[in-house]
Amino acid sequence: MAVQYYVASSLDGFIAAPHDDLGWLLQFGMTEFSDHFDAFLSNVGAIIMGSSTYEFILREGDDAWSYGMTPTWVLTSRELPTIEHADIRFTATAIEEIVGDARDAAGHQNVWVVGGGDVAAQIADARLLDEMHVTLMPIVLGSGTRLLPVTTPTPPLQLLRSTQFDLGAVELVYTLHGAG
Repeated sequence: MAVQYYVASSLDGFIAAPHDDLGWLLQFGMTEFSDHFDAFLSNVGAIIMGSSTYEFILREGDDAWSYGMTPTWVLTSRELPTIEHADIRFTATAIEEIVGDARDAAGHQNVWVVGGGDVAAQIADARLLDEMHVTLMPIVLGSGTRLLPVTTPTPPLQLLRSTQFDLGAVELVYTLHGAG
């Protein structure tokens, strides 16, 4: 079981354009990536996301929640609307406690850090992030939301595998804990 940051990024390290715009990503379509994503999602037992990601999903409408009853922690200190038929836990507790609770809930499955970059960076800074699954998209944005804005450098990452897609995207899977 691992805590995994699974995300798409521009070549220059942004996961969203300014103003949280994802149009750059959506232009690629998701058909080519769907089988790959479905295989990843089948091993997810808990989710951690930031409030901006959660609010983005809310704006997309009721059908945008595709995680069923997977226990989901949303990092926020604000009151946010809930989604019917979803197991959502709003929290502002320490990241170590959130990750511990998510690991417990996931059981033998993985914890997916959906986003955003700030949430993944908090988990990485606490040395609780096990893997990064970054799909580099063939586009340069120039600015936006950074991939992983950590406060201190990570130890060297070890490449576990890579997958090339027909549209020119490449998924890189790294472990943050060296050979294991």
